[in-house]
Amino acid sequence: MTTEPVTETVATFCSWCGGETTGADLAGSSAEHERCRARLALVDPPRHCPECGRRMVVQVDPMGWTARCSRHGETTSASRGQR
Repeated sequence: MTTEPVTETVATFCSWCGGETTGADLAGSSAEHERCRARLALVDPPRHCPECGRRMVVQVDPMGWTARCSRHGETTSASRGQR
C-alpha cells in the first residue's frame, strides 16, 4: 500500500475585500478583483489579511499607515514600498 504525500492548500485572500483569490487574481489577469487592485494601487491600506482574510486594525497618519492582523502581525506602508 502506497500513500501519497499530503499537499497543503494555502488560500490567499484579497487585501481589500477579504475574498478568496486565485493565481489569476494575483497575476492581475482576473477581472474579479480588478476594482480591489485599483483601490490598493491608490495607496489605500489593505483592510484584510492576505494570509487568513481576517479584518485588520488599520491606522492611517500623515506619514503612512499600519495594518495589524491578530494572527499574522503588522504590515506598514514603508514595508510595502508606499508613502
